Amino acid sequence: MPAGQTRDHIIEAADALFYEKGFDHTAFSDIARAVGISRGNFYYHFRTKDEILAAVIDRRLARTAELLAGWQAQAADPAGRIRCFIGMLVANREPIMRHGCPVGTLCQELAKLGHPAQPDAVRLYTLFRDWLARQFTEADRAGEADALALHLLARSQGVAALANAFHDEGFIRAEVALMEAWLTREIPPCS
Repeated sequence: MPAGQTRDHIIEAADALFYEKGFDHTAFSDIARAVGISRGNFYYHFRTKDEILAAVIDRRLARTAELLAGWQAQAADPAGRIRCFIGMLVANREPIMRHGCPVGTLCQELAKLGHPAQPDAVRLYTLFRDWLARQFTEADRAGEADALALHLLARSQGVAALANAFHDEGFIRAEVALMEAWLTREIPPCS
């Protein structure tokens, strides 16, 4: 396997393992085993776990930016784009019920560890926050855009945390319906 491809596979495997097991509970050997390479080959690409973490965060930032660009293109109006964000809870309900939110769990774990990469992980939240605020601004809610974005982000994180705790798909669907009703009140449909 070419070196660049091996590196990508290491990052992909580490991303999945950090989500499923947590950063602190994932060892080099876990990642090497998932990729099917020796530890020596592994060290050719990454010398430290922190280097892998930085690559995983960069990968998640790039994928989140792609996701947001897709939603931007998919829906014609801000409310429709925000609904894409809300719908992510239902679309990802299975992994959320098993492991929580990949952004929230990583940020929380790194904060608990006092890890220096925690501010880098928070940039994932910032991407969502800024994108949501732009949608609310475009919907003529500029004065409250950031507060509305944070409210929706906090609500989605709460839903993800409780869905992970209770493993209750019905709860996710009920909360998504409430979030969509809230959005309709905040951005009424044009008549």
